[in-house]
Amino acid sequence: MPIIQSAYKPPFLFRQSDFSTIYSGKIRSVSGVIQKRERLELPDGDFLDIDWSYSGQKTNRCVIILHGLEGSAQRPYVLGTAKLFNQNGFDACAMNFRGCSGEDNRLLSSYHSGKSSDLEEVVKNVIHLGYTEIVIKGFSMGGNISLYYAGIHQLPQEVKAIIAVSTPCDLKGTSERLHQKRNWIYAQRFLITLKQKAREKFKQFPDKLVISEINSVKTLKDFDDLYTSKLNGFANAEDYYQKCSSLTVLSQITKPTLLLNAQNDSFLSESCFPKEIAEKMPHFYLEMPKYGGHVAFYDKGNVYYNEKRALQFCTEMMNKHTL
Repeated sequence: MPIIQSAYKPPFLFRQSDFSTIYSGKIRSVSGVIQKRERLELPDGDFLDIDWSYSGQKTNRCVIILHGLEGSAQRPYVLGTAKLFNQNGFDACAMNFRGCSGEDNRLLSSYHSGKSSDLEEVVKNVIHLGYTEIVIKGFSMGGNISLYYAGIHQLPQEVKAIIAVSTPCDLKGTSERLHQKRNWIYAQRFLITLKQKAREKFKQFPDKLVISEINSVKTLKDFDDLYTSKLNGFANAEDYYQKCSSLTVLSQITKPTLLLNAQNDSFLSESCFPKEIAEKMPHFYLEMPKYGGHVAFYDKGNVYYNEKRALQFCTEMMNKHTL
């Protein structure tokens, strides 16, 4: 499809990338979402905690929401999406990746940017519960997982659309951006929590990890070289980035898909704006607003543009394919 001309125009202050990103992640608050937790047991013996919120009336529609790196189902961007979709006839199934629900997962490995098998299990569970119209919305790393899942799996007919927001579809390019000086604070914030989780894993598996190596990690790439890649079957960080980047499988997606990436998102490399792929694929929509920051897109009334746009897109796609 042609690249979408975005209508997003935020207030002047929110045109600044860092202000928009930090405000949306640290200051924004979303109230009125009542979540009910379900524990989903996985085939490998581990578990996922799922936080559900519900429409005011019985519905066969469900949005599955995936958070970003070191996030959770309680982040404002997840709650904002759940709230708007609940108000418009969707139940919301918000995933917590392994180790992100407040309780450590059971296995040595946890989650990574290409772990689509967990999303596959959630989709199966949602279908088993009787939902017949399902949309998937992922943010940042969750967006990459959503796109990667859609590219490598034959999706069930119940999945009607995919929406990916602020998505690092080229993991190597994004890693390089995060290692730039202007993103140092963001990278350090991720690294602090990742290293802390690795230290907790050392307590759980002292014969499998070396605490001095964990403590010596200085960058996100170091962490991916030492921990993420090795514990998930990859040779090193470069191998992990290459094999798990959704960019490599976008052309294989067969469901209506919207990728919403802001041009001023400091995390994203130029390769995260796949214009040529969008121009060739009839059901892949690429929207690149000038503003929006990373996982932000502030809008009036505390209903963000990415939330309204996702609801509009999936509703249009679902109605189009039922005509």
